[in-house]
Amino acid sequence: MIFLCRKFQRFHRRSRRLALQVRLYRMETQIHVPLGSPVIRKIPIFVDEHNVTPGAMKLIQQLRPAWDISNVKTKYFTDGTTNKLVGCYLEDSPEDVVLVRVYGNKTELIVDRDNELKSFQVLHANGCAPHLYCTFQNGICYEFIHGEALGTEDVRDPTILRLIAKEMARIHAIHAHNGCIPKPDLWIKMRKYFSLVATEFTDQASNTRIQQEVPSKAVLEQEMAWMKEHLSSLGSPVVLCHNDLLCKNIIHNSKEGHVRFIDYEYSSYNYQAFDIGNHFNEFAGMTEPDYLLYPDREMQMDWLRVYLQAYKKFTKKTEEVSQQELETLYVQVNKFALASHFFWGFWALIQAKYSTIDFDFLGYAVLRFNTYFETKPAVMALQIPE
Repeated sequence: MIFLCRKFQRFHRRSRRLALQVRLYRMETQIHVPLGSPVIRKIPIFVDEHNVTPGAMKLIQQLRPAWDISNVKTKYFTDGTTNKLVGCYLEDSPEDVVLVRVYGNKTELIVDRDNELKSFQVLHANGCAPHLYCTFQNGICYEFIHGEALGTEDVRDPTILRLIAKEMARIHAIHAHNGCIPKPDLWIKMRKYFSLVATEFTDQASNTRIQQEVPSKAVLEQEMAWMKEHLSSLGSPVVLCHNDLLCKNIIHNSKEGHVRFIDYEYSSYNYQAFDIGNHFNEFAGMTEPDYLLYPDREMQMDWLRVYLQAYKKFTKKTEEVSQQELETLYVQVNKFALASHFFWGFWALIQAKYSTIDFDFLGYAVLRFNTYFETKPAVMALQIPE
């Protein structure tokens, strides 16, 4: 009896320690919404991702009761690779567009929806995101940002490039923690994705392809462990990151002379250099990626100089940027770009298994992993200046 009591006490202590560790992890990695932020409206409606319009109209009746439903127009956006998105508006007032985003199949495996909502609220409170109108059972409704979604040529434009660097610096300077020193969730999220990667598909063609073209799980796990050990030691600051800054997630308003970032599903506390390196990878595009479009050293240095000046300004430091700071960030960014390839390679393998969106996710995964191994030797030769 005494033995059982002691065993129970040890078990209870371990359980309490584990619960404390989980709470501490959440405090250190999760985004915290400022006190006094408005409560997000919840509407108990389910929208069929294969037939979005009927459900979207029900939501519009709740959000815009003055609108005549028979006059509501819809526009479907087909660039997304995670969700279904439709804009709803009246023809005589096209400036007021309600976006209805329906979560893709099984995307809860790869997206922390609670964290996404917190990111939305924090970024909106800091003037970096549109208004979030509501959540519904399998999606969200939010304000449309007017402007043009960028393409691969736009992100290289010297004027737009500077706007992007400044906007990223503005987001990175936001404090959205509760006093704890924030920690990155990159390695935990990457480990989770790795555990969800499918090794078998229902069709034989995909099975053959993954066996022949994708590195084995043993190789992927070995590389992941190496990255964590090496990249974690580079000293990149942990900041509030977008983490998915592909071209189409950047909206340029030429009239007002600014850019805004959209889609915050992957936002989190992460390494500063990951967010930048990931964006540089996205210069390649998404539909038919061409990694020869990855920015060269000269373009990167111009981008990074503008970024550092803005980041220092937003964090109340001197705006002077030393050559050593610039060179250090350059090395960090290019090394973390390797982690970006791995992260989205895992993501694509999961999407290949579950997504209903018409996109070659398996081919995309193969390309990301191939690019990782091709670029790794040259990137690892880079050294942070002493």
